[in-house]
Amino acid sequence: MDETGAGRRAGDPASTAEPSLLDAAVPAVTLIVLIALTILLFGTAATDGPLQVALFTSATVAGLFAIKNGYSIDRVRAAAVTGVTVGVGPVFILLAIGALMGTWNMAGTIPTIVYYGIGILSATWFYLAAALICGIVGLATGSSWTTAGTLGVAFVAIAPLIGASQPIAAGAVISGAYFGDKMTPISETTVLVPSLVGGVTVQEHIGAMVWTSGAAYLLALALFAGIGIVTPSSVTAVDTSGEQAALASVFWISPVNLLPLLLLFVLSVRRAPAFLAIFASALLAGILACFTQPSVVSTFVGRPDQGPVLVGIEAIYKAMATGFVSDTGNATIDGLFSRGGMASMLTTVWLILGALSFAGIMEDAGFLERLIRPVVAKARSTGQLIMAVLATAFALNVVAGDQYVADVLPSRIYRDEFARRRIAPRMLSRAVEDSGTVTSPLVPWNTCGAYMAGVLGVATAAYLPFCFFNIASPLISLIYGFTGFRIERLPPAEATDATPSVVEAVEGSLGASASGTH
Repeated sequence: MDETGAGRRAGDPASTAEPSLLDAAVPAVTLIVLIALTILLFGTAATDGPLQVALFTSATVAGLFAIKNGYSIDRVRAAAVTGVTVGVGPVFILLAIGALMGTWNMAGTIPTIVYYGIGILSATWFYLAAALICGIVGLATGSSWTTAGTLGVAFVAIAPLIGASQPIAAGAVISGAYFGDKMTPISETTVLVPSLVGGVTVQEHIGAMVWTSGAAYLLALALFAGIGIVTPSSVTAVDTSGEQAALASVFWISPVNLLPLLLLFVLSVRRAPAFLAIFASALLAGILACFTQPSVVSTFVGRPDQGPVLVGIEAIYKAMATGFVSDTGNATIDGLFSRGGMASMLTTVWLILGALSFAGIMEDAGFLERLIRPVVAKARSTGQLIMAVLATAFALNVVAGDQYVADVLPSRIYRDEFARRRIAPRMLSRAVEDSGTVTSPLVPWNTCGAYMAGVLGVATAAYLPFCFFNIASPLISLIYGFTGFRIERLPPAEATDATPSVVEAVEGSLGASASGTH
């Protein structure tokens, strides 16, 4: 996007027009109307295809308006393809998580976590424990996706066995995972946002977020503890010995089954590429299953005439490709652990492709910047300016459907205004993350929302009310903005240096999303 916001690139025809507010608004309104209609008609089944149709239809409308403004069909097609490239990294991670869920179930890794979990956890402290443990793991791994796709899956599986709610458990998992992701220097968004704002180190950025994210996390922990305490005693006193015995009758339960989890943790801490770490853990689990769960593997393949080596290889292929299917006759166990496989993630990938193709055209044609420009102009006070940042980031999560767009655009659009008003740049980086990063899993068609619903098996609309950290973060940031609490200002002599150009910012965001994790 050039300085005028028209989104021109070198070599574009000079006749390319600056988009009007109507040009930018029509595709956005089309998206909102179609999504609302889709959800009204199909409910929780909307993400099974209808929502994808709405996204691709909206992308077509955006493309037609871009062509009206002088863009060639080739340019619009290239914009859609470029937009999709933002999601290539997350798509590979999503597929790897699908493979991991299949082999972890077959190897008894998730059943073992569930076995031990239901033995030591009660519904009273379950939600609090889920938020705390996922927060710690998120800090260590720097990835909310990895945290939710591994331990998060186990916590959601444990919930019904101890009389807890799966949607509340999913909310606790997401709250903890996103807090950990935000507050660690090894998270790519925590590194990306201050680099785009300029004049802020990662440590300074985290130091500023302590006041908003820390308060939001403490509030979330208090609410999860409160929900557990007020749970009726008839529910919290569930006897889980039967479930443990049923698990032990099917799977060989042992700490050995946790080796894939240990490998994933070690590779993540050592900053191995996310896809490599997850896929390696999935492969280890598949191989381990052949030795630790031979009867489970044999039943899964269902070919008694085949040798054990070929049975093992076939089981690994099937578990990673189409998921593990438990056939024990125990409906509870079969329902909990018949999951995973790359194929199970294809509907989510379809959703991501639709959202990012729409976002790519909207960004390239200058429609997103045109929608945001009036918001910047109307923000008079410091509170209004921070509110504008928060609202812009959330709106981009809704309209653009990707966390990176919601982080990158506000970081570069508002930086000059923050500098002009002598507001410390880390106030901007904090506000961007307080909304752009943490509200992404609250939108069903956003890459993060689609991912969380896919791996946890809980619809976004069901877990959304219980993502207390994600909801509280922007609200607390807004309160700070209007009250002036912990709002830092610069003396007149301290002007922020020039930050990366628009092209550099976009390229940096694409690179981060292609190589990192959420």
